Amino acid sequence: MTRVRRFAVVIGAFVLLCCGGFASSLLASGPAPTTTTQATTSASTTVVSTAPTVLAFSGHGWGHGLGMSQWGAYGYAQHGWTYDKILAHYYTGTTLGTAKVSTVRVLVASEAKPVLSSLVPWTVADSTGTKVQLAAGSLTLSTKLAIAGQPALTPPLTFSSAQPLLVDGHAYRGRLVLSLDGKLVDVVNVVALESYVKGVVPAEMPSSWSSEALKAQAVASRSYALANLQKKLPYDLFGDERSQVYGGVAAETPATDAAVDATKGQVVLYDGKVADTLFFSSSGGRTASALESTGVAVPYLVSVADPYDSISPYHDWGPVLFDAAKVAKELKMVGPIADVQAVNGTSGRVKTMTLSSADDSATTLTGNQVRTDLDLRSTWFTPALLGIAASAKTMTYGGAVSLSGFARGAQGVSLEAKTAATGWTPAGALILDESGAFSTVLKPVVTTSYRLAWGDVRAGLAKVSVAARVTGTISASGAQGTERPAVAGAAIELQQQQADGSWATVSSSTADSTGAWSFGGTLQPGTYRVRSAPGHGVAAGTSASLVVQ
Repeated sequence: MTRVRRFAVVIGAFVLLCCGGFASSLLASGPAPTTTTQATTSASTTVVSTAPTVLAFSGHGWGHGLGMSQWGAYGYAQHGWTYDKILAHYYTGTTLGTAKVSTVRVLVASEAKPVLSSLVPWTVADSTGTKVQLAAGSLTLSTKLAIAGQPALTPPLTFSSAQPLLVDGHAYRGRLVLSLDGKLVDVVNVVALESYVKGVVPAEMPSSWSSEALKAQAVASRSYALANLQKKLPYDLFGDERSQVYGGVAAETPATDAAVDATKGQVVLYDGKVADTLFFSSSGGRTASALESTGVAVPYLVSVADPYDSISPYHDWGPVLFDAAKVAKELKMVGPIADVQAVNGTSGRVKTMTLSSADDSATTLTGNQVRTDLDLRSTWFTPALLGIAASAKTMTYGGAVSLSGFARGAQGVSLEAKTAATGWTPAGALILDESGAFSTVLKPVVTTSYRLAWGDVRAGLAKVSVAARVTGTISASGAQGTERPAVAGAAIELQQQQADGSWATVSSSTADSTGAWSFGGTLQPGTYRVRSAPGHGVAAGTSASLVVQ
């Protein structure tokens, strides 16, 4: 069950549902995560962003954190806990009781032309009581709800069959009721509560999990459905993540059917009422409380320890990187992001996160806002801000360049370097001051790229081009000098300045193994320079202006 929408507070135009929008435009590396409860495994990988300044997030768990952690429930079941004990742990102070509702209405489609079909003869009845027998087959219904060859019927229309009916190829037990919703046709599955739960449990929890975990899911799904029945709509529940994912007949499996049958009619009660049994994928080790997450206390939704969530592949996640400049732009911040600070709640989840600019202006977001806008897996995250910049993009061989930046919310940050001849290699640890800033002097001898290394994060890119150092003398009878670094065969050009200020090559030569070069012959009066292009990771360099009188 994806319960982001229920509790997320979304800022401005940055509404993000699933993957896309704000997050996809800012994500610095890799696809945005999507919510699932299916078991997966992944190896630790290096996450790279070449953005000069990067926001990095690492965290724990997947989901809103309220109620039952599905991975935690699975872990408890593996340690011998029964479903009733599991439910009592996650929903504090609750008991088990019996459902008073036996049938629910589920919106399974809302479209212009739904296709209904039956493998056996079926019946349609309208709101006046008129019934029409239909042969096995399919019908495509428009907003006129007219059936070819049959008299006009008054909606809503109710379709019944001895076998499950299909909507766009998806089979559902019970009846189908069609009504108009503007330019769309709503298809509502009127189905027995137990059949509904059988179509939900395997869509929300892997059917291969242990029976006690599946039983806990069955009771939680049944309770959640009854606690969240729609009050003013022609249906009780949505067939997707707005309520719970309902897969109908195709989702049913023997293992989950058995779990539903073993808990038939059971619901979680608090103070005599069906509890709103929220559940989610993975807690990261502790669930959240409703008070912490929403500001409204719910007696049975309190923070509890969840030690067996450690089996979850989502117990720890990250790092996830975002281009800080793009984040600042989307948030309409006055200047670049210069710092990030988070305030945590009692469960460790972020209550608020503040992004500050160098001019002391700041933007504060709730943890739910950050999670929704950046499509993070949970609000239990730790932010860090990493940036790097060189004092010059080009330097002359033999000189030095200053590299500065910051690593706020990060420790153990080091520098890596890369040249045309080498891959990324360690270039030394960085010493951060109290604000998380650093500055170091480097003396590259060839063009070199630098980036920050922090755990599995590689952030920022500062490239320093090293140009050849060319020195020489000139007279009317020729020119001579050296280029550094000494590269035998390096291309050397003697260039004369033209009337329009441009430079034209008047002679070419090469440097010897010591880097020496020379040009003979008579030179006309004018302003000259010597250009050296040694290659091998060294950019072309030019001498100072040389004047022939």
